[in-house]
Amino acid sequence: MSWKLADINYGTLKELHYEAAVLPFGATEPHNLHLPYGIDTREADLVGEKLCAAACERGAKVVLLPAIPYGTQTNQKEFPCAMNLYPSTLCTIVGDLVESLVRSGIRKVVLLNSHGGNDLKWVLRELYGRTPAHLFLVNWYAIFNDVYREIFNEPDDHAGEMETSLAMAFFPELVGRRADGSLAADEGRKAPTRFEAVNRGWVSITRPWHLLTTNAGAGNPHAATAEKGRRLMALLVERLAGFLVELSAAEVDERFPY
Repeated sequence: MSWKLADINYGTLKELHYEAAVLPFGATEPHNLHLPYGIDTREADLVGEKLCAAACERGAKVVLLPAIPYGTQTNQKEFPCAMNLYPSTLCTIVGDLVESLVRSGIRKVVLLNSHGGNDLKWVLRELYGRTPAHLFLVNWYAIFNDVYREIFNEPDDHAGEMETSLAMAFFPELVGRRADGSLAADEGRKAPTRFEAVNRGWVSITRPWHLLTTNAGAGNPHAATAEKGRRLMALLVERLAGFLVELSAAEVDERFPY
């Protein structure tokens, strides 16, 4: 796998040239009672691997970097071992790693985000004009809203049907189950605030998850299946691998990316 940096030695890397890099972002946090703390990072690695493999088969010169296993967890601080990086810290990390890529001759960088708490769009704005690199953000969990109901029954905010289906398909040994084989999870119910405008989405807040949820789950996971997870992954590859191919081939000129 000449596209996976963690598995490449320097002797091999010296002979390769990459046009673009994919930098995955995960998190370390509770996911209801049944999914592991590192599921976001595992998903980030998995999606990155699937996309880069498919893109490289079509001629793309893309490298997948190791995933960042920590993210912003300020709203889950009441849960044990929710490992937090403040947004400003995350921005510094991105900037440092992008600088390393630029020194290596890579000026197209895809931030592949797997954690809803990592609000990275502002990081693109912060770094714009400060680096010769061009940054692209992919929140992979948000790119299939138009067909979500064709695959899943229940909405998924965190550790619900969609995320559990992915885990069943690709990490089944990590999905917690009871003795009878059922998911060791609650129903992922979310408590409403006392404000209608917030509940309707007209006003935004940072949601304290110990008040919003019972066990950090937001979305009912009990309709999840491995088959749904595989369908979702196929859709992600269909929609995103082509972008990596195009990005790899694109010339960086004064009008890029237009």
